[in-house]
Amino acid sequence: MPLPHLLPRLSHTPPPLRAGDRGNAALLSPGGRRRRRRPALLAVVRAKRKDEASFADRILDYIEGGPKLRRWYGAPDLLPKDGDGGAEDEEDESQVDIEEPRDAVLVTNGDSEIGQMVILALILKRARTKALVKDKRTTEEAFGTYVECMVGDMEDKSFTKKALRGVRAIICPADDGFFSEPTDLKGVQHIVLLSQLAVYRNSGGLQAIMNSKLKKLAERDEEVVLASGIPCTIIRTGSLQSTPGGERGFDFTEGIATKGRISKEDAATICVEALDSIPRKTLIFEVANGDEKVRDWNAWFAEQIKREEEIQ
Repeated sequence: MPLPHLLPRLSHTPPPLRAGDRGNAALLSPGGRRRRRRPALLAVVRAKRKDEASFADRILDYIEGGPKLRRWYGAPDLLPKDGDGGAEDEEDESQVDIEEPRDAVLVTNGDSEIGQMVILALILKRARTKALVKDKRTTEEAFGTYVECMVGDMEDKSFTKKALRGVRAIICPADDGFFSEPTDLKGVQHIVLLSQLAVYRNSGGLQAIMNSKLKKLAERDEEVVLASGIPCTIIRTGSLQSTPGGERGFDFTEGIATKGRISKEDAATICVEALDSIPRKTLIFEVANGDEKVRDWNAWFAEQIKREEEIQ
């Protein structure tokens, strides 16, 4: 089953090469043959100029471009696969303990809608990305070699070790109970947790009953992350909405998570922007869509981290 489109606005044409990429337009195929340009691959005319393409437009270009986009730009080197049968997927056990550079970002619950948005935002930043998914084939068809898909049970220590190999940071974009079971996070330098705990606690009646399990998972995730000793950023958002991002600003007022709403796309953006702003210990804040515009996320996070450290 193909992955559902994340947003309703569709484009069937992959994005044009940026100015910095023009010199590499005549790409070489894996066999060494020079690849000719394809005149048909032109950018569609949008309401905005191409240099003003929104985050959503660029995401959709990646989704709709699919395999053609990867052939056009030249697919990156194949990443190691987690085996799901077949000799080619078998891993040399002698290589398991070999240390590799910690430059990857692990996204949990990569099958979810917001998980896919986080993955796509990481791709746009050219970050090495690993994702925990339930359907490896479907995810690989969607993202190709841009993402290393991992399928397995985090209670299995050998799989956990494999999933976390080379990982410098973890983004948990959904309350999926990733930290519910004891996990060896040695070597991880930063955890970004998107939490809906405030929303679950504020729900009542039938909604509270329906959210009871998610509430417990969210509480457990926050508890484990805070006790891990690893620098962490906990983003407590308002109710997540399947609406286009980038159209509104933000509201970081304390208590806004219990009553506010935020686009999933905007929430995914904040998760990825938080990656390189690592707090000394912990940074916790609430956010929903509002009127405050953030033009420089690095500066915004630096200010919040400084303020939090002064309190601590």
